[in-house]
Amino acid sequence: MLGSQIAWDDTVLPFQLDLADVRGRVARLDGVLDQVLAQHDYPPAIEALVAEAALLTALIGQTIDLRWKLSLQVRGDGPARLIATDYYGPTAEGNPARIRAYASYDKDRIDPKGVPFPQIGRGYFAVLIDQGSGTEPYQGITPIAGGSLAACAETYFAQSEQLPTRFELSFGRSTMPGIEDGWRGGGVMLQHMPKASPFAQGAAAKGTPLLSAEDLLVGDDEENWTRANVLLDTVEDIELVGPLVQPTDLLVRLFHEERPRVFDPQPVEFGCTCSSERVRQSLSIYSQKDIGHMTTDDGIVTADCQFCGAHYEFDPKTLGFEGNAPDGDQD
Repeated sequence: MLGSQIAWDDTVLPFQLDLADVRGRVARLDGVLDQVLAQHDYPPAIEALVAEAALLTALIGQTIDLRWKLSLQVRGDGPARLIATDYYGPTAEGNPARIRAYASYDKDRIDPKGVPFPQIGRGYFAVLIDQGSGTEPYQGITPIAGGSLAACAETYFAQSEQLPTRFELSFGRSTMPGIEDGWRGGGVMLQHMPKASPFAQGAAAKGTPLLSAEDLLVGDDEENWTRANVLLDTVEDIELVGPLVQPTDLLVRLFHEERPRVFDPQPVEFGCTCSSERVRQSLSIYSQKDIGHMTTDDGIVTADCQFCGAHYEFDPKTLGFEGNAPDGDQD
C-alpha cells in the first residue's frame, strides 16, 4: 500500500463524470505542503489559511496551459493581511507544475489558535492568470465571504466564469507509524460544464449581489449537479488526504453510477522562481535616494524572497546607482 501512497503524493488527477456533465480534479499535496509551510514559522491559524490556499491553487491551476502562471491573492483588513500563491504550469509536457505560497500577518493582532478565516476580515479573493509576455493578464475578484477560502473560490467561478463549482478540502498534520510527522492535504473540485442558463442572466440583471450554483442551473443540469454534490457530501477527511486511499478508488466509491473517467495525473512540486537577476530587476523601480535608504551600514543592499526565504545581497553600485545620494538627488 505504501507504493500507491507514494505514487499519488503531490499530484492532481483530472476526471469527468460522463453521465452528469461534470468535470473535476482530485488533488493530493503532501511534500509540497510541507515545503511551502517550512519556509516560515507561521502560527497555526496562518498555516491553515496557507494550506487551504495552496490546495485551491493546485485544483484550479491544473487547467492552465504550459508555461502559464496562475495566482491567488487574498487580502483583508484583519490580522491575516495577505495570502498569496503561485502555480506555474509545466514548462513541457510531462514536467511537474510548481507551487509556492506565503502569508503576511500582524503578529500583534493574530489569534494563533483561533478560527482562521474570520481573521482575514473584509477584503477580496482574486484569481490572476498570466499567459506570458505580450499578453494582458486576466484578473477576477470576489469579496471575502462564505466562511472559507473554498467558498470564496466557488463564488468567484459563479460570478466571473458562470460555472457552478464545488470544493471539498481537508488538510492538517498527519502522523503515521514509521513515517515522520508532516503536513498532508487533499481535495476534490467539481465543476458543471454547460453554459449559464438564461436565469443566471436574469438574476444578474435584477441586482443579485453574488451568484451561486443554484442561480446557474435549471432542469436536468440542476438535477445532475445536485446528485454529484450529494455524492461528494459523503466523502470523509481520510479519503481526501489519503494516504492509503487512492484517488481512483475514491472516485469509484463516490461516483461509480456517474461513470467516472480519469485523465493523466499532473505531478506538482514546490518551486520558486526567484533569482538574483529577478530581484535586481525588482529593485530597478526604486530611485537613487530609496536605494540609499536600503543600503546597510556595511554598504550592501539586501533582499529576501517572501516565498522561499532566499537571501540576496547587492553592491548598490551594481544596481545602477552610486551608493547613498543626498535627498535632493532623487531620480
